[in-house]
Amino acid sequence: MDKVEGSTSTGNNRLPPSKLIPILCIDGGGVRGIIPSKILAFLEAQIQELDGKDARLADYFDIISGTSTGGLVAAMLTAPDAHNRPLFAADEITQFYLDHCSKIFPQPNPGFFEHAKKWIHDMVGGPKYDGKYLHTLVRELLGETRLHQTLTSVVIPAYDIKQRHTYIFSTAKAKTIEDPLLSDVCISTSAAPTYFPPHRFHVNASVNGKEEIREFNLIDGGVAANNPTTLPYGLLPDVCKGNPDFFSKGKGKVLILSLGTGSSTIVEAEKQKLTADVAANWGTLGWVRNTNALTDVFSSAESDMAHYDNAAILGLSKLWLGDNQMEFFRIQHNFAKNDNSALSSMDIATKENLDSLVRVGEELLKKPVTQVSVNTGALEPVIHENLGREETNEEALVRFAKLLSSERKDRLKRKDHGGISEELPV
Repeated sequence: MDKVEGSTSTGNNRLPPSKLIPILCIDGGGVRGIIPSKILAFLEAQIQELDGKDARLADYFDIISGTSTGGLVAAMLTAPDAHNRPLFAADEITQFYLDHCSKIFPQPNPGFFEHAKKWIHDMVGGPKYDGKYLHTLVRELLGETRLHQTLTSVVIPAYDIKQRHTYIFSTAKAKTIEDPLLSDVCISTSAAPTYFPPHRFHVNASVNGKEEIREFNLIDGGVAANNPTTLPYGLLPDVCKGNPDFFSKGKGKVLILSLGTGSSTIVEAEKQKLTADVAANWGTLGWVRNTNALTDVFSSAESDMAHYDNAAILGLSKLWLGDNQMEFFRIQHNFAKNDNSALSSMDIATKENLDSLVRVGEELLKKPVTQVSVNTGALEPVIHENLGREETNEEALVRFAKLLSSERKDRLKRKDHGGISEELPV
């Protein structure tokens, strides 16, 4: 593969920001990761029209965060190949899902007895899937690549069931504390409870100047941060180190692209008709029997808090830095009541459903840009102030690509003119 001319990413070093810090965040959602994969492919294609066919998203984003299936996509976009370029182009990720999802999530054979056997196993016999195919696939894909080697900074959460806390893996932390295999991080963040077994691994760590072997017992980061939008904020000071006046000049801007995998909250609420009266007599067994209701409650609550926290952070940031220095762009699909119920599932991997998810992603590009109301949780259209009308996601991504390209060229120009004294580790 030819080296990208003027890439702002060289190995695991990165040039400091000029006017823009771009951040990419990708939700979890199992097979529904197909939806953001179509958005990413479109964005990368727009960048390639501006900067050449070898341009990759890792060259343009300072931080990429992802949870569960989003964490796997983040790794695919940033793990280095033999030429120290991203392992996957964005337009290859959709096909990856189409090729492998049916083996990661094998579907039951039709028939009453097969479904009855599967139901009994799901209730008392362990996780729904053994995860062996997924583990082997991720190990083969990422090999011996370690977290510190990603071509731009990644942030991937998982939850430690032994320590009872959310653990945030990041490229920055890998350089100073522990540096696990990227495959272990991906397997961990994808270990959704009831779907896959927890993942345990050990890694050498440096804690308070002492070397120790740290054990992790991890499940899907989605139990705490299925929407990982707020995770990168803590890394902004490190990104700005090479340009300490980035914000004080009043011109620096943080641009966040947050990609959802589809929201089924309204669909599930309509389907279940869950009320206080319905759940009033549920004990432990009642909630277990209604596992979908329980996971939907937690998932919906976590998502609402992510939107609320992000809105609060953005509001404070705009108050301190100025309205024009923070831009948040969320692309999300709300499944409608008349949609096939399989679409909102995270593990129905039939060819028909996977193809339908591809169409959802393609159609989402044509839909208007929306924002989440922190009061109602609903997606509301946004009127673009310059256009005087709703902007489509496709139009916004074209604009986004131009901003990314311009920032990359500014960084390279500053480097060529000697305006940068050093390259910063991600």
